[in-house]
Amino acid sequence: MTSPSITTGRAGWFSLISATTTAVVVGFASTILLIMEAARTVGATPAQQASWAAALCIAMAVTSFILSWRYKMPIITAWSTPGAALIATSASGVTYPDALGAFVVAGALMVVAGLIKPLEKAIEKIPAPIAAAMLAGVLLRYTLGVPAAALAEPVFVIPLIAVFFSLRMMWPLYAVPVIVVLGVVMALLSGGMAENCCHFGFTALEWTTPTFHLQTAISIGVPLFLVTMASQNLPGFAVLRASGYQPPVQPCLLVTGIGSTLMAPFGSHAINMAAITAAIVTGPDCHPDKDKRWLVAWP
Repeated sequence: MTSPSITTGRAGWFSLISATTTAVVVGFASTILLIMEAARTVGATPAQQASWAAALCIAMAVTSFILSWRYKMPIITAWSTPGAALIATSASGVTYPDALGAFVVAGALMVVAGLIKPLEKAIEKIPAPIAAAMLAGVLLRYTLGVPAAALAEPVFVIPLIAVFFSLRMMWPLYAVPVIVVLGVVMALLSGGMAENCCHFGFTALEWTTPTFHLQTAISIGVPLFLVTMASQNLPGFAVLRASGYQPPVQPCLLVTGIGSTLMAPFGSHAINMAAITAAIVTGPDCHPDKDKRWLVAWP
């Protein structure tokens, strides 16, 4: 097989750009609010919250490009959604520097997982139903909160629920982004958002020296590592395999682990293999030639 060239037709570039844009919108719109809630739970200031999101984005961009370029396959990384949910639900009372220390521990454990071959094999053999159950358990709190919100704000919530399920049946890929936009518009029109709620400008990375405590490392760092490995990396590798690729598991764990560790002092809790967004850029809708789909990571 010849090495893929970065040259591709106009139609090919259009499909690549379209798939990439869709993946970015879906990835951000579906879980960015969860990231912000996780940051607020550990007491991050608005500047630290912005740094948290920026650090995740930089880590994702760099690791996606390195892995995709090196192995010529669409290896896309993402922030750990179940990890953010874990932090938001179980890290109350943990200080921001202590949380960063736990993030460093989780990233280091991911590097170790990539270095130890038997551990890598054991992770690959974790049954998919168990990984799905871990993710479902972490996200259950948010699902159960929908009925309570509908009772508290029926005029606001019930129409959004109806639109969401309608879109899920017709255009499932756009259900979450559309609902987020509609929710923001409805909040603006109803006066639910103050005029000074948001400020636009360039985000600066803000360094905070992590602090390390055994209790926080065990209660936050280890579970963050486990839920990220089981609920994100396993499905991410499965998506690539389903599209005809053989992803290099060990290098992927090493690169994402190093990226997570290096960016943790800026707020990044964890990056991992993408699953939902990876499904968007690994199929024929992204590019008819599977050997050129890696260009979705081209900067």
